[in-house]
Amino acid sequence: MNILIATNTFTPHVGGVARSVEAFTAEYRRRGHRVLVLAPEFPHMQEDEIDVIRIPAIQNFNASDFSVVLPLHPSLSEQVDDFDPDIVHSQHPFLLGSTAMRLARHRRLPLVFTHHTLYEQYTHYVPGDSPALKRFTIELATRYANLCDQVFAPSESIRDILRERGVGTPIEVVPTGVQPERFAHGDRSAFRAAHDIPGDAFVVGHLGRLAPEKNLEFLARAVIRFLSDHHDAMFLVVGAGPSEATIRALFSEAGLADRLSIVGVLEKQALADALHAMDVFAFTSHSETQGMVLTEAMAAGLPVIALDASGVREVVRDRNNGLLLRDGTPEEFAAALHWARSLSAGQFQELKRGALATANDFSLPRSADSALACYESLLRQRPEGAIPDETPWREAMAAIKTEWELLKNVAVASDAALGTRLFSERES
Repeated sequence: MNILIATNTFTPHVGGVARSVEAFTAEYRRRGHRVLVLAPEFPHMQEDEIDVIRIPAIQNFNASDFSVVLPLHPSLSEQVDDFDPDIVHSQHPFLLGSTAMRLARHRRLPLVFTHHTLYEQYTHYVPGDSPALKRFTIELATRYANLCDQVFAPSESIRDILRERGVGTPIEVVPTGVQPERFAHGDRSAFRAAHDIPGDAFVVGHLGRLAPEKNLEFLARAVIRFLSDHHDAMFLVVGAGPSEATIRALFSEAGLADRLSIVGVLEKQALADALHAMDVFAFTSHSETQGMVLTEAMAAGLPVIALDASGVREVVRDRNNGLLLRDGTPEEFAAALHWARSLSAGQFQELKRGALATANDFSLPRSADSALACYESLLRQRPEGAIPDETPWREAMAAIKTEWELLKNVAVASDAALGTRLFSERES
């Protein structure tokens, strides 16, 4: 089938949504499906991309890693017509998400939406962040989901949250999935040598975007406490972002700067090597919708120590592949790291085996099976085409209805945020 994916982030941007789109796109194409990706332009993006339409965008919006797409070129519709999609899959409820809805409605195609993000936890990137803005983003995403034919939730926790918020559209749990073979082998010794990490050190590791919403100050303080009690231990961080300076400052204040190694963004084999250089993976984010980096770490055989949160509790199985802290302080998290460090070799191997088994449970092929099955079900339900003589009128009315629903979506979300009734549902 021909699958059109609209996303506000894509390669070379490093983030969960971009990596998810890249992974599913590759898997679909491997199975013989055609995929057209509609995404913003990014610096250093690959030249001569196949079946990718890039939209001009404002980069690094408000000092973030994100982009804001500019008005679309008139030729987009022609390019989409040439591709002749069967399914439109939106990754966001705004910007190119609105474009996805217009494209699907105009062509009477099924529209799928993956609710990747709890958007209210990212409003600090927008000038004028406030409780009202958080309510607005929740309402906007919820109402967008209800305009779609199918919603994908990356975890059971997010499915339950969406139901509580009033999403009535059918929801399927479809995590991104990991490719275990990509992380199965890594050069532990060479990576450690290249980054001045002693071969016999116990290495606490972390992978991800270094941003405030990831709760990294908590993690840094916990690891500092652990390192203070274990002089053979180090902290290896793979990633980049605005919180890097905070992490470095905390380690410097503690006199442990020489036991911190932040190596930046790594990909492919270099990333696998870095994961194999770690002994345990530490994770404290409360803003995740799925445990994507956790399953990648587990595919490298790493036990995970994590705080209980949506997207995490589905992956970390207490004392089977790591340890899940229901709540706690940095001191309690440090104690959990100490628990892992104190296990016998046999007990530690049991955790590693549990991690590998979990990674296989969350494999990308399984996730792609679920997504494609939903696509095929939607196509079987697709209505018959319009009567030819009525097509222009139907298309015009459909376009007006789509624009009205998008406008209403924003208006009602604004009402919810401000506690007003400027827009009545009876006007729909």
